[in-house]
Amino acid sequence: MAGALDGIVVADFSRVLAGPYATMLMADLGAEVIKIERPGSGDDTRSWGPPYVDDHRGEPMATYFASVNRNKSSVALDLSTDVGRDAAREIVARSDVVMENFRAGTMERLRLGYDDLLAVKPDLIYCAITGFGRDAGAAIPGYDLLIQAMSGLMSITGEPDGPPVKVGVAVVDVLTGVHAMAGILAALRHRDRTGEGQRIDLDLLSVALATMSNQTTAYLAADVVPTAMGSRHPSIVPYEVLPTADRPLALAVGNDGQFRRLVEAIGVPDLADDERFRTNSDRVAHHDELVDAMTPALAAHGADHWFEILTAAGVPAGPINDMAEAFAAARAVDIEPRVDLPGGAPTVRNPIGMSRTPPTYRTPPPSLGDSSTGTTGSDRSRP
Repeated sequence: MAGALDGIVVADFSRVLAGPYATMLMADLGAEVIKIERPGSGDDTRSWGPPYVDDHRGEPMATYFASVNRNKSSVALDLSTDVGRDAAREIVARSDVVMENFRAGTMERLRLGYDDLLAVKPDLIYCAITGFGRDAGAAIPGYDLLIQAMSGLMSITGEPDGPPVKVGVAVVDVLTGVHAMAGILAALRHRDRTGEGQRIDLDLLSVALATMSNQTTAYLAADVVPTAMGSRHPSIVPYEVLPTADRPLALAVGNDGQFRRLVEAIGVPDLADDERFRTNSDRVAHHDELVDAMTPALAAHGADHWFEILTAAGVPAGPINDMAEAFAAARAVDIEPRVDLPGGAPTVRNPIGMSRTPPTYRTPPPSLGDSSTGTTGSDRSRP
């Protein structure tokens, strides 16, 4: 089956997570992605383990690397040599897109920057990802933990009386990857209309600030500096995790009708007409009193009981699942999250559903330099 991006070739110089995630999404949709790696060691994440799985050659591969590199081929090139750079330009010459996330200025020093590559491919779409931009922040390494810390994300994550906490996955990297793919697809559409390529720049700090949406707008528009609130929401109540008889339950009550159904279902219907709780604004103002009034009722049963009862009543609620329980929950609602790759370890299904050109899973993550292109231009004696 032809993919939506069949015929699009991506020269992928990126490594770790943000760039590789974007190019994997494109590869799932049919693009040919050629991953250009350092001879000997390759992408940093090849060694980011345990855990490891066996690749299609029976050699250990970090699951971190495997998570974002399916459907790609790998070419090992030493870009510090003329031979390696010439080989990279040959790949770019037949590519539609270049993706890179080196520290700002690196590709230019290698004579592989946007302006250099326009001479090779005049209609090239060139996507560069940095941590803190190409100017004054160019020297700051763009690791997700630093971005979460310096963007303010960690300041609003965790319990009010606890230390700042990072999100449990490199969420800014992943969000940057999604934004990168969106920008590339828009640029491809523009090229289809005009024949013009263009440069796309993203920095992780800007993505973090943009995707904190309501929190950053609260600061800009209302001069409110948000703080950590645990699982609470600053503007919606009850929208948080509360205890039950066995384990915590997440409640996401977004309007007054849902609140009335909630308190009726848990056996405290009078709360719906209490003047402290009638509207969402009232509930925000009297959060602690509401939680104190609801907690004894929720303690009568466990989280799974309330999930069933509240879901039937049209109230958004759910238990706090671990990863195994999360996959089981997906299957319980007829969502299959697992895909078995030919000759490789299982992977998580691409979440994009398309009726005519759905994602495909053609090849497992590549071993270093396993492309039929070989290691042309590489010097395996250099790391």
